[in-house]
Amino acid sequence: MSKFVFPVLAVGAIFQAIMQTVIVPLLPSLPGFTGAGPTAVSWLVTSTLLVGAVMTPIFGRLADMIGKKQMLLIAFGLMTVGSLICALTSNIGLLIFARGLQGAGAAVLPIGMAILREVMPRERVDRSIAILSSTLGIGTAVGIPFAAAIVQFADWHLLFWVTTAIGLGVTVAASFVIRPSSTRTGGRFDVAGAAGLTGALICLLVPITQGSTWGWTSVAVLTMFVCSILLFAIWGFQQLRNRNPLVDLRVSARRSVLTPHLSALLVGFAFYGNTLITTQLLQASPEHGAGYGLTILQAAACQLPASFAMMIFALVASRVSDRFGPKIAIMIGATFLIVGYSVHAVPDKPLWTVVAAIFIAAIGTTFVYCTLPILLLGAVPLSQNAAANGVNVLLRTVGSTVCSAVVATVLAAHMVAGGIGPRGFVIVYLVCGACAVVVFVSAFALPSLGPRTPRPAGV
Repeated sequence: MSKFVFPVLAVGAIFQAIMQTVIVPLLPSLPGFTGAGPTAVSWLVTSTLLVGAVMTPIFGRLADMIGKKQMLLIAFGLMTVGSLICALTSNIGLLIFARGLQGAGAAVLPIGMAILREVMPRERVDRSIAILSSTLGIGTAVGIPFAAAIVQFADWHLLFWVTTAIGLGVTVAASFVIRPSSTRTGGRFDVAGAAGLTGALICLLVPITQGSTWGWTSVAVLTMFVCSILLFAIWGFQQLRNRNPLVDLRVSARRSVLTPHLSALLVGFAFYGNTLITTQLLQASPEHGAGYGLTILQAAACQLPASFAMMIFALVASRVSDRFGPKIAIMIGATFLIVGYSVHAVPDKPLWTVVAAIFIAAIGTTFVYCTLPILLLGAVPLSQNAAANGVNVLLRTVGSTVCSAVVATVLAAHMVAGGIGPRGFVIVYLVCGACAVVVFVSAFALPSLGPRTPRPAGV
C-alpha cells in the first residue's frame, strides 16, 4: 500500500489548497447570496487564514508527538465537515465557522512532508517532498477557475458539495493507505506555548486583515499590534525555558533554518500577489481605470498557466536542487519572480503579457516552494520535521495575509471614478518584486552545498 501514500497525500494537499482559495471568486457575489455586508463576508477569508496560521504549528507539533496519521486524519476531517456545512447553509455566521474549520487543513502539507520523509526511499524523498510542496500552487491555480465555473453556471452551494465528496474520499483513502508513524517524540504538549502563540497570531493577523476597514491608526488596530508584540516576546521567553517547546526557537534560529523561514514569508506574499492582484486587474473595467474587463471565468482561465507551470517545474526544481544545491535553486526561483513581477509592473500592456507574467512568476514560486522543505529536511532532526515544516507553512500563510492587507490598502488609496488607477497595480506588483529581491539576497546566507548526500535516519 505504500506506493499509494504519495498520490493520497498529493490529492489531499491539492484539496487543502483549493479550500483556501475557492472562496476568492465568490467574494463579490456573496453579499447578495448571504444577505451580509462586505465586512462580514471578508471574514470568510480571514477566519480560514487565522485558524490555519494557529493550527499549523500546533498540529505539526502534535504530529511529531502522538502520530502523523492521526493528526492528518483530523485535519482532513475538519476540512470535510467545514465543506459540508458550507454546502448546507447560506447563514453568514455558520459559513464563517465552517471556513474556520477548513483552515485546519493548512497542517496537511507539513504533516504530509513528514510522512514522506519516513516512508519514501531515501533517493526519492527530496523529489516527492518538492512535488508535494508545489501542490499548494497547483491547488490555488485550479481552485479559482473551478469556483468561477460553478459560480457562472450553477448554484454556489454545488462547489462545496463537490469539495465535501473530495474530502470524504481523501479521508477514507488516507485511513487505509497511510500507516501509523514509527517516529514519535512523546513528552507533554506545551499548552501554555500553544495558547501564547494563538493569542499573538490573532493579535497580529486580525488587525492586518481588518486594518483597511477599521482604519490603520484606529485604537483597535494599534492596541492589537502592541498586544501582539508583547505576546510574542512573552511566548519566545517561555519557549526558550521550556524543555518540550511548541517551537524549538534555538533550532529555528540556525541560519540553515531561519533563511528558509524568511523566504517562506516573502514568497507567500509574492505568490498570493500573483493570484490576488492579477485576478482583480483582469476583471476590472478598462473604462474606469486599469483593467481588462474579463468575466470571472475568463479571468480564472488566465490563471491556468500558473497551474501548468507548477506541475511542470516541480520536478525541474527538485533536479536542479539535487545537482547544483538548494542555494542555486532558491536563486533561480527568486530570479523568475523578479522577472515576472517586472513584467507585471508595466502598465497598459497587452493581455498576453499578463498571462506570460503569471506563468513566469509561478515558475519562480515553484522553485522556491519546492526547495524550502528540502532545506529543512537537512537542517532539523527527523523528530522535529513536522513542527519545522509547520512553522514554514505558517510563515507562508502570514505572508499571504500581509499581502492581502497591502493590496487592499494600496488599491483603495488609488481609487478613481468607478475603478482603480494603474499606479495602484504597479505599486503592489513592485512590492512583490521587492520581496523576491530580498529572497535572492538572503539566499547568499545559505551554505554553498552541492548535491545533497543521504543522511542517517533520525539525524
